[in-house]
This record gives sequence, C-alpha cells and structure tokens, in this order.
Amino acid sequence: MDNLQEQYCHFCSENIRKTNPFILNILKNLDEEIQKGLEKGITLSIAGNNRLVPVQRMTGEDFWLLSKVLTNQSFIIGLDVRYNLISDVGAYYAAKLLQKQPYITYLNLMFNDIGPDGGELIAKALHKNRTLKYLRMTGNKIENTGGMVFAAMLQINSSLEKLDLGDCDLGLQSVIAFSTVLTQNQAIKGINLNRPILYGEQEESTVHMGHMLKENHFLVELHMCKHGMKNYGMQQLCNALYLNSSLRYLDVSCNKITRDGMVYLADVLKRNTTLEVIDLSFNRIENAGAKYLSETLTSHNRSLKALSIVSNKIEGEGLVAISQSMKTNLILSNIYIWGNKFDEATCVAYSDLMKSGRLKPDNTDVEPYVVDGRVYLAEVSNGLKRHYYWTPTYGDAYDHASTAGFALVPVGQYL
Repeated sequence: MDNLQEQYCHFCSENIRKTNPFILNILKNLDEEIQKGLEKGITLSIAGNNRLVPVQRMTGEDFWLLSKVLTNQSFIIGLDVRYNLISDVGAYYAAKLLQKQPYITYLNLMFNDIGPDGGELIAKALHKNRTLKYLRMTGNKIENTGGMVFAAMLQINSSLEKLDLGDCDLGLQSVIAFSTVLTQNQAIKGINLNRPILYGEQEESTVHMGHMLKENHFLVELHMCKHGMKNYGMQQLCNALYLNSSLRYLDVSCNKITRDGMVYLADVLKRNTTLEVIDLSFNRIENAGAKYLSETLTSHNRSLKALSIVSNKIEGEGLVAISQSMKTNLILSNIYIWGNKFDEATCVAYSDLMKSGRLKPDNTDVEPYVVDGRVYLAEVSNGLKRHYYWTPTYGDAYDHASTAGFALVPVGQYL
C-alpha cells in the first residue's frame, strides 16, 4: 500500500464499507502533492462546506476509516474536518487518534454535531496527549457538562496553547470553571468562550473573567463575544487590565456596552501598554464613546494597533475624531468602521487618510469612491476575524487583510 488513497480503499473493503468519494478525491490530491515533494507539515482539510467540489459529508464511520489511515502518518500535522456530520461516534475516533497519532498539532472539529458525551471523550484524550497545540470545537453543543470536563482537562494538560469553545452552549458554571483553572494554567495563550448560555443580569461571567485576568500573566488572546456584557462588566475587565501584562487581543464584540463603558476602557488604555487589538464591534458606544477613545489614542496610548468599532451607532462627529487621532498616533494601523452613520465629513476624513498613505487599504473595511464630485465609502471584505466561521471560495483563508487580529497577535500556527 503505497499511498493514502490505496490505504483508505483497503480499509473500506476490509471493513465492508463504501468509500466516501469526497474523502477519496482529497486523499488522491494529497498523494499527488506528496509525490511532488511536499512531505512535511501538511494539514489535511476535508471541510464539509467546500463549495468548489461535490461534497458528501463525512459521518462518524467515515471518520473511523480515515483515522485508521492517519494513525501512522508523520507528515500530517493538522486535520480540519469542519462542517461534517461525525457526531459523538466520530468524536470517539478523534479521541483515539489523539491518543495514537503523536504528530497532530492542530485539530478542527467545528460544527460536527458533537454533544456532551463526545466532548467528554475528546477532553479526556487530552489528559495524556502532549502534542496538540490548537483545538477548535466551535459550534458543537457540548453544553455545561462538556465544558466542565474541558476545564478539568486544563488542570492536567500543559501543552494545549489555544482552545476554541465558542457557540458550544457552555453554562455559567463552566465559564466560572475556566476562569478558575486559567489562574493556574500557564500553557493556554488563547481561549474563545463566545456565546455561553447565561441567565440573569448579574454579569457573573465577566466578574470571574476579570478576577482571572488579574492572576493570569500568560493569556494573550481572549474572546468574550455575546456574554451579555454591560458597562459594569466592562469596568470589571478594565480593572483587571491595569494589572495584566500579557493580554494583547481582547474581543468583547456583540455585547451591550455603551459610552459609559468607554470611560473605563479609555482610562485603562492610558496605562496599559500590552493591548494591541480590541474588538468592540456590535455594541453601542455612540459619538461620546468614540470621543473618549480618540482622546486617549491621540494623547496617551501608543500600543494599540487595531480597533474595530463596526456597528456602534457612531455618527460623523465620533468617526472623524477617531480619524484625527490617527494623524498623531502612528502606531494604530488598523481601523474598522462599517455599519455606523457616515456623513460627508467622515467620508472625506477617511479618504484623506488613505490618500496620504497613513491608512493602508488592507487595514480597513472601507474604500472611498467619488460620484458627482462627492466622496462616499463602500464596504471592503477586511476585518479582524472575517473568516472565523467560513473560508472564501478563492484566495487565502488566512490572508492578513481578512484576519488582521490573528495576524497582528499570532498565538500559533493556523491562528
């Protein structure tokens, strides 16, 4: 059995199973690449949302047969099987693969119908695994039960550097467990806890994450999108950021933060010298909040590189103030403003920034154009994490313009 395609066919016939034509085609292409000499550091991508080729989504049984092929392949260090149907059956074999295959550093299982039981199997496999660096479980409903097992795993595992449990229906109990464990774990550099299922208005999740940030000096990237965070929660995070000297990327998008929350953030940015990327998209900071930030960026802060204020009910006055701060603050290189209320002054201000070369076209989500002598702004497909849920049909999925947040603050390979 010389190549991966033959091995896969052999295992299928041996176990009296039909071959999956989608897997077969991808393994055939990979064999051709290997023959050209690309034999090390390969990531095998069998994404079920591929729009360019006919896709027969992988089931748990399909993944079982694929895992048998991958068990002894030292040149494959990454496996991306997003948007398939492997469910808890596939999770069982993914756990087995993590125990047997000592080369995989990246595993993407996002949106695969894996439940609490499958999540528990994968988490327990990581008790002994020492090679996996980045795991994406995004969109698998492992719930609070699975979340607690992953939190317990982080007490034992000391090699995993990035863990994505966004949209996994985690409960408050597991969010608190993660914040407790991360006061001790020194390996995790990036964690995504987006959209937990929280009840009540007390903002306990943010309070606990704030306590964690005071103690943890290793975390580089933190995503807290859709936590129901208000100004009190923002104040708790900001109080922690006076003491934290490691966090470089903070994502608090899709929350309920208003201009009062920007008072705390603007103040902490006067003293914090490590934050480089802040995502405030889809909040409601309005003109007043934008002005608080612009004053700090003009006079004090010289460490922030990227700021997203997309869809924040900001009007011309606030947007122009941010653009003015970029004239004196030469460190702030990336600004994202689409979804706010543009007036003529806003369009002219950002057009001038781009004409002068101060703002590069790849570093913003707008592009100026002129109609009848008047300047307007059009949306461009750039952002901090544009390809978080999907990959483009052409071009590089990890292009710096579309995933600027991860490019500016790299935690490890594959974002």
